[in-house]
Amino acid sequence: MNFDTHRAGLLLHPTSLPSGTLADAGRWLDFMQAAGFCVWQMLPLGIPLTGLSPYQCASAFAVNPALFPDCDVDPHGYADWQARQAHWLDDFARFMVIKAELRGAPWTEWPRALRNREPGVLVRFDVVHADALEAVKRAQYRAAVQWHDLRAQATARGIQLFGDMPIFVAHDSADVWAQRDLFLLDDEGYPTVVAGVPPDYFSATGQRWGNPHYNWPAMQADGFAWWRARLRAHFEWFDLVRIDHFRGMVAAWTIPAGEPNAIHGEWVAAPGAELLQAFADAMGPLPLVAEDLGIITPEVTELRHQFGLPGMAVLQFAFDQHADNPHKPENVHPDTVYYTGTHDNDTTLGWWSSQPDEVRHQVMQQMGVDDPAALPQAMIDTVLHSRAALAMLPLQDVLNLGSAARMNTPGTDSGNWTWRFEWDALTPDLAPRLLQRLQKAHRCETPPKP
Repeated sequence: MNFDTHRAGLLLHPTSLPSGTLADAGRWLDFMQAAGFCVWQMLPLGIPLTGLSPYQCASAFAVNPALFPDCDVDPHGYADWQARQAHWLDDFARFMVIKAELRGAPWTEWPRALRNREPGVLVRFDVVHADALEAVKRAQYRAAVQWHDLRAQATARGIQLFGDMPIFVAHDSADVWAQRDLFLLDDEGYPTVVAGVPPDYFSATGQRWGNPHYNWPAMQADGFAWWRARLRAHFEWFDLVRIDHFRGMVAAWTIPAGEPNAIHGEWVAAPGAELLQAFADAMGPLPLVAEDLGIITPEVTELRHQFGLPGMAVLQFAFDQHADNPHKPENVHPDTVYYTGTHDNDTTLGWWSSQPDEVRHQVMQQMGVDDPAALPQAMIDTVLHSRAALAMLPLQDVLNLGSAARMNTPGTDSGNWTWRFEWDALTPDLAPRLLQRLQKAHRCETPPKP
């Protein structure tokens, strides 16, 4: 993504497609092209192990085979692909097969020899379970081949794929099991401290995510090899990648593992500049987006600017009395990805419907809108007509859907990640109307090719 351009995209996770998988992704890309959108943003594609959250997954490298239609792929190239992915694939396959045998038990509860990866035991395990291990690996290969085809389809339509990389990984993951020395764990493998965020807009007790923190000295010692491999893997799949919780590159909220919530924690510094420099040295300028929402310090903004990374702004956060609020349209700079709302927000209609009368009056004044019913769509036009290089719209907002279509409510464990749209919601006149709006906002220079 060239942030000297002026484009628009849609935010939709593959599980929100009508099939709940990528089986109908081609039809979705056709709609995007017809409507003039050139960026498809999605959430992480990993394998959720607790509930449905794509932010707590079995591996930082593996994707969820359930997202892909069940079909045969040409085995040509499998051996070469397997060799290139061996740095994560073998341990991931072991992790999944052991986990299946032990009915989903977290790795800290496995028999000690497997938990501690005793070499002789792993060798014997590989021999006995060769077929199951191979099945896990081939499922990843099938997904990779299908994605390669999907990415080619997107490129042919002038659409870039925008991925999401959580800054932390799940404790019960192949990464932590296989490389315990890279994380802050006790002798039994349990986290000594866990990640989260302090009390904020979303929660009075903060968010206790439970992810282990990184052992940064150990990662620095090998030049951040695991991180560099992780980023390379993401760019095999995506044209543009968001670093979720970029604030953690400067300092991360560190909660003692025994605390039940995120109130009692402290900010602990992280070597973000050194890490991003390692990325730049290894791979050159990278199309990364910094998720810099929340309480952001000058150091976080300075780090983002140092490496030329665009940040984020959310229009739903714009309506307060602070003139310097970075989410207000007049304060949004070109090096920004501007959203009506993200997957963690209510839909714009749902948000608007829940506001008290005094807030609604204030918002309508700031937006210059007289009709309350017109406000949600006016917010879309405000984002489209902003100076931001990239305007991103959740499909729920494009369809003017209420809170029932919300994707996620942070700090809650149920009712999230399940929303899907139906194809009949994309009425025949929708794409032409959207194309007109994008052209009026100069976010679609030329009509898309038929």
